[in-house]
Amino acid sequence: MRALILFILSATISFSVYAQLDRVSVQGNKFVTEKGLCIFRGLDASDPYKLKADGHWNKQYLSEMKNWGANIVRFPVHPLNWQKLGKDKYIQLLDQGVAWATELGLYVIIDWHSIGNLRSELFQDPMYETTRKETFEFWKAMAEHYKDNSTVAFFELFNEPTDYHGQLGTCTWAQWKELMEEMIVIVQAHGAKAIPLVAGFNWAYDLTEVANNPIAAEGIAYVSHPYPMKRDKPWESQWTKDWGYVAEKYPVFLTEIGFCGKEDRGAHVPVISDESYGDAIINYCNTRGISYTVWVFDPDWAPMLINDWKFTPTRQGTYFKKALSQSVK
Repeated sequence: MRALILFILSATISFSVYAQLDRVSVQGNKFVTEKGLCIFRGLDASDPYKLKADGHWNKQYLSEMKNWGANIVRFPVHPLNWQKLGKDKYIQLLDQGVAWATELGLYVIIDWHSIGNLRSELFQDPMYETTRKETFEFWKAMAEHYKDNSTVAFFELFNEPTDYHGQLGTCTWAQWKELMEEMIVIVQAHGAKAIPLVAGFNWAYDLTEVANNPIAAEGIAYVSHPYPMKRDKPWESQWTKDWGYVAEKYPVFLTEIGFCGKEDRGAHVPVISDESYGDAIINYCNTRGISYTVWVFDPDWAPMLINDWKFTPTRQGTYFKKALSQSVK
């Protein structure tokens, strides 16, 4: 009996320690908590639906991310998987991940992982098929469910907007801005305190339009996915022109970075490069206080960080594991 009491007491203490992470908010062009500046260095999970199907949606998966040095994890929710599983069951999956993350002291980004043109409702692949109504309803559900959960620090409203060189119709920045502002109103009207993340055009790379027409909302941040083949070397001056300048006024979060060699498994445009890209993007972020997460902690999706479910690092995994271990927490 005494052992049981001690076990219950221990569990209660553990829960109280990890029940809440400090709330993250926007202050100027930075993320902060009540303890001060917060710079995120993390990893992108694969879809929780996939991980569950593969038998790897568990605390060990997130614990390994923590062991690599991450302080945040991004959960990409593909519309097709959301539709297959249904709202309630998918939220149960997310709840499991958020609970494990809280125990481990990891913040969470929830990402509506679609690629395409939300205005025309045309998308790059069937797994990304959604509608404006479904997208709005998804964020309504997330806002209602996680409004009091400080572990869920960010809502990434739409993964990668693109018209695919006109093949998916047209969308101007003004039209995209209107859609994003509508989502932000929905999220904030339901009391959610998670920070909305707004991606730029060209598969979430290009934020040049922000200069003259920023999102009309407070407490948000902008997203870029500056994969190496988006621009030729040297990258830095072009990054500053395309998206980096935004970080002088607003927070910027690179929710996908990464690379693989041209002979590596899964090599494809626009991720083919080498460690010189890693050096450039890490230095760029470190000198400007820009947060990032690396794609992707899965042996099946590329550019992969791990070769297998023993978490053996790939080439880029070896690089970013070292980089994360040296990051400021």
